[in-house]
Amino acid sequence: MRQLNFHHLYYFWMVAKEGHLTRAAQKLHVSQSALSSQIRQLQEQLGQELFSRDGRSLRLTEVGHLVLQYAESIFSLGNELLALTESGELQRLQRLRIGSVATLSRNFQENFLRPVIGQAEVKLEIRSASLEELLELLRVHKLDLILSNRAVAADASTPWRCQQIAEQGVCIVGPPGKPAKQFRFPRDLGRLPLLLPGPGSEIRSQFDLLCEGHGIEVDPYAEVDDMAMLRLLARDSGGLAIVPEVVVQDELQSGKLQKYCVLENVVERFYAITAKRHFELLALKILLEKSLEMR
Repeated sequence: MRQLNFHHLYYFWMVAKEGHLTRAAQKLHVSQSALSSQIRQLQEQLGQELFSRDGRSLRLTEVGHLVLQYAESIFSLGNELLALTESGELQRLQRLRIGSVATLSRNFQENFLRPVIGQAEVKLEIRSASLEELLELLRVHKLDLILSNRAVAADASTPWRCQQIAEQGVCIVGPPGKPAKQFRFPRDLGRLPLLLPGPGSEIRSQFDLLCEGHGIEVDPYAEVDDMAMLRLLARDSGGLAIVPEVVVQDELQSGKLQKYCVLENVVERFYAITAKRHFELLALKILLEKSLEMR
């Protein structure tokens, strides 16, 4: 009975991801000739060519793409097993590793995590980075969940599960008092300094379209990607800020800021991104069920 050489398969997997023999050899700390030999032996065992040459780069053949899908599943499952044993999940310990897009509202994160915050049996680990960095950590099961305000699509090699867990209306907030009561959109938009999310934000795109529909141009005082920073500037600058209400919920409750108006058809959507697992985390299941109940 033939048995697959997983060592050879792992080397193939690394070369397929890098698309270049030399780079893969450097990452694996082996010689290029040794790596070529391992790939050749795998091809001989399978009886199929897995790569074709394209100058100095390697391209996967049709069979190579199929083998890569199997390799992704095999090594993803192995990484999941390591993550479970390292975290103690197999002994029913509840360590929950959350990745959050760096620009995401801290208030939203806390609201989402509230059902498990303070529970003695749940240990939280929260990491902040770009969505691309977090997806790589999720792929190798170093994270259990990513919170994002951008959706992601799955493909054969990255079978993400992406579900919308919340939608927040976006409003204009500013100093409390008479100006808030008298404010009319879009007529009064230019009366105070305007603070906007950065140009790459989905909120910004929606707001720009709204202004375009009203035939107005805006000249922002500041453009801020980080919602935590936008919150501080909204509180301290005396200007008007375009933010999801959840970002400034504490300031609105304390009266430091006041809602001037809710922007029609401008919303921020929040997503939970997970990877396919063979072992379900109870704490993660609770969080996702609670978030969907509150939508």
